Amino acid sequence: MEARISLITLGVRDMARATAFYESLGLARAEGPDGVVAFDLLGQTLGLFDLEKLAEDIGVPVDSLGHGGLTLAHNVPSRAEVDALMRLAEDAGATVLKPPQEVFWGGYHGYFADPEGHIWEIAHNPFSPLRSTDGAFRWQGYPGD
Repeated sequence: MEARISLITLGVRDMARATAFYESLGLARAEGPDGVVAFDLLGQTLGLFDLEKLAEDIGVPVDSLGHGGLTLAHNVPSRAEVDALMRLAEDAGATVLKPPQEVFWGGYHGYFADPEGHIWEIAHNPFSPLRSTDGAFRWQGYPGD
């Protein structure tokens, strides 16, 4: 298996609300098949899919999907951008779970839940600088960049 994730699919109960939320964060909607809303990211795609249909596709009861202990992280180049993106998410309907603050490992981050309860971390990690050409993230950064 290659070390990458191609598609992250979030099961949602209210497709219109979830779509509007991610569009209000500035994500550009890509064309997709009926029933799927896709947003192209840097090297991946974020997909929204009806929760009931997702459970049916997997072949499990919808109650078994839950939310679990998964978080999605979005890294930004500065503390100020953490603050700005957290405000943008809250204005768009997110619930702030942890306001932006310094963290024990030396970075700065906050957490919010989207309108469907999916948890996002917005972080600035000074030990993993983003690639200067495109903002890509890699653990411990890009040496020589």
